[in-house]
Order: sequence, then structure tokens, then C-alpha cells
Amino acid sequence: MKRLPENFNRWLLLAFMILAIASCSKNDNAIAPTDSSQTGTDTGSGPGTQAGTNTDPFSITENFESGQKTAYAAANVTLNTGSWYFDDALIGNLSGDAKDGYQSVRLRNGNIAMNFDINGVKMLYVKHAKFGNDGNSTWQLLMSDDSGSTYTQIGSDISETSTTLKTDSFAISDTLAVRFKITKSGDNRVNLDDITFKGIGDPGITVPEPDTTSTGGGGGSTSDAAEPRNVTVGTDAPPASGDNSNLLLGNPSDAVNSIVSKDNYLIDMGYYTESYSASRAEPNWVSWHLDASNITHAVSRQDNFAAWASLPSDWFQVQDNSYSGSGFDRGHNCPSADRTSSADANSSTFLMTNIIPQAPNNNQHTWADLENYLRDEVNKGYEIYIIMGSYGEGGSGYYGTTVNTIDNGNITVPAHIWKIAVMLKTGDNDVGRIDSTTIVLAVNTPNTNNIDADWTKYIVTVRDIEQATGYNFLSELPKSVQDAIETKTYSAN
Repeated sequence: MKRLPENFNRWLLLAFMILAIASCSKNDNAIAPTDSSQTGTDTGSGPGTQAGTNTDPFSITENFESGQKTAYAAANVTLNTGSWYFDDALIGNLSGDAKDGYQSVRLRNGNIAMNFDINGVKMLYVKHAKFGNDGNSTWQLLMSDDSGSTYTQIGSDISETSTTLKTDSFAISDTLAVRFKITKSGDNRVNLDDITFKGIGDPGITVPEPDTTSTGGGGGSTSDAAEPRNVTVGTDAPPASGDNSNLLLGNPSDAVNSIVSKDNYLIDMGYYTESYSASRAEPNWVSWHLDASNITHAVSRQDNFAAWASLPSDWFQVQDNSYSGSGFDRGHNCPSADRTSSADANSSTFLMTNIIPQAPNNNQHTWADLENYLRDEVNKGYEIYIIMGSYGEGGSGYYGTTVNTIDNGNITVPAHIWKIAVMLKTGDNDVGRIDSTTIVLAVNTPNTNNIDADWTKYIVTVRDIEQATGYNFLSELPKSVQDAIETKTYSAN
């Protein structure tokens, strides 16, 4: 056999490379693939489309810890992943409920179904068991790729024979946005828990995390806490008196700046004014004026939570990490997005004296939508006098159970969160312009994580909040005007 030259293999490889390059079209080399990890952007697919350039894996679990539903009657339930429809099903926490955590779904003869779609799912995992002393049962997993109009069963019926949770997995081959339904097919009750979606790309949903990640009622800690600080009040703060001042329409609880009034302690932060309760370690109410000059977006969200350095020294001082493990968000009274005219303005809203333990869904959905609505009204030409507060004791956060206090009993979890907004077209002589036709919005929400995302469902009157709190709102207005506008119910168009 004739021996090949030693460099023959290199010549052959070079020839193949030249041939491959020559055979490529212009389009093959026109655009380099996007690396989303470098750009920080996500060009993933939307509903009903193929996956985009985002190829990152995701794993999202619905653990049913954030919702509450104690009856079998059909209803929508807001959970951590989104809205779910429960028909003849509830969220149970009895000793007979098989659960990985505090609670799980108890399905009697109906179904639970997602009211939203998710993209890119490749595998679905479901933990399940039979309920208590009930007999064996079966259930089915169904999937829809047309937003719930029709469903097709995935796999075969799942048998339920044990009271101990086990996990079944389902491979998903559909490339469209999909949603799932689990329906009972047997005679007895079953428990469902920890439904996990695993896939590739942008799932199209965002799952909020609790303010901290550990479990329980909130231990709290001062270790590694941010340094306490004060407020630097700039020229962009509302005036101390007259039009646009924070307390132009009144001091609802007659709060005073004296340490003998420890549970109705008046604090003027410049950018807002509040009544603070030392016993509750949170504001009773916060009052501020909002107009276009406050929401210029000159700065971004500072996220610099910290204790207020000027709190009387013998009072409990809430730290930036005092909510650790509670399952409650650090909920603003005066929102960060209402004060974006300067770093000083925005930083003032992150003092813990402006914060309450707020259920995540209440804070991130219901309340956030209400705050956005009011800022939209400002952009339409309104200025708004706003008072927000809370009362009562006992709310349910990320873990679903009712909690009265956090941080070893130092911070009260409010039962209700309210807001009053007096809206005027931008102008002068504000008190004189407020009359019986002035628009007033009052909202009172429960501090629960299964709250409806639609804030309009919690519209009340100012008088309703007065009766609940004992405060006297809008006291600087003539009595006849108060009687007219405090008894009206706002209509959101």
C-alpha cells in the first residue's frame, strides 16, 4: 500500500472547512445569535409562538402556601403563580391533609385549573396522596393550548392509594403556551401539592418571592442590619404648610410630636408626614401630596431599607431585616414610585417607619395596581392628597396562616390596609376648591395573600374607614363638604 503524506489529514480537514464556508448562504452568517446572559434581555416567546433566543432552564413551583380557600364552592383563588379556578376543591390544613408544608389542595369531586398560560414547559411534576381515612381514588391531568377552550388528557389516570405524598411526572411535548387542569375521576377525596413546571426559555409568568426565604413567623435579626439613617429634605419636598403640604386636609388622629404620645407620635419626614405607633412598631397612617413634580423619574428605586435614626432611643427600632422569615413584604405606605424626583425623596420612603408587614399578593398586585392607577390620574392632570394606614391585628402572608406579630412579637401584622385619595385638577387654593363634587377614592383591603387583584372590589366610603379606625379625616374642610364627599362611593370607570 502506498503511504499517505504525514500532513494529508491536515490538508483534508482544510478542504472540508473551505467547502463548508463556501456552501453557507449570506443569511447564515448575517446575524450572530444573541446571548441573553450577556445582554440582560429576554427575547423569549409569547403565547402561541415558538421559543425565542432565551434558552435558560426554569423551574417554577406552585406550593399552595400563599392562598386561602376554606370552602368547596367554586371560586377563583390568587396563588403565587397566578389565578387558579377551584371547583369543589379547597385549600386544607387539617391533620388528614397530606401536605409538604402548611397546606395543600383537597379535591373532592371537581377540579382545579390554571387561569393563565405558561410557555416552554417540558416536564410537569405533581405531588399527591389520598385524604385522611378516605378510600382509594383516581384523578386525571388535562392540558389546553387554546387558553382553556378545550382540554386533552395527558397520560393515564393516576391512582391514589396512599396517605403519603408521592410525585408523578408528565412529559409535555406541546410547543405552544399551555395551561393545566387536574380533575377527579374517582369517588374519594385526594390531596394535591407542589405542582412544578420545568422548561426552557421565558415561561411568561413571574413568581413573587416572600420578602425573605426562611419559614415560620419571623425571627428577625439586627445582625448585618443596615446602618440607621435620617432623611435629607431637599427643595423637591412638599411645603411645610399651605397648598401641596402633607397635612393640608387635616391630622386624622391629632398626632403630636411628643414621646408621651408614643402610639400616636407625629413624625414629619418632609416628603411625607405620619402618625407612628411605638407599640405596633409601624405607622398608624401616612399622609402626602402627589403631583407631577413628584414622579419625574429623575432617579430609580433606591431599595435602601434602613431604620430611622431619630426614633426615640428607648423605643423598639425596626431594622431593614426585621421582617426576615415572616413571609410578609416590607410594604410601603408612601410608595417609592410616588417619590422619584431625587435620591433623597426616594430614600425617604425606604425608612422602616414608613413600612408595614404586607401580604405579598396584596402588596405586589392589588396595592401596586391601585398606586399605578393614582399616578396615571396625576399624569392626566390631577393632584392628589393621599392618606394611607392600617389597623387591627392578624394577616396571612406567603405561608397562608394568620399571623398576629413578627420579629418575636415586636411588630404587629395589621388585619386591614386602607387608603383615601382626594383628587383635584391641578391648581391653587386647594381647600377652597374642594366641594361636594370633588372626587374622593377610599379603599379598605384585608391584609391576606388570597386577596383579589382587582382593587375596585374593595372600594368603600371615607366614613366606613372612619368608623373602623376612629379617625377624623379631612377635618380642615367645612363640615358640610365632609358630609358630602365622605359618604360618596367612588366609581372607577
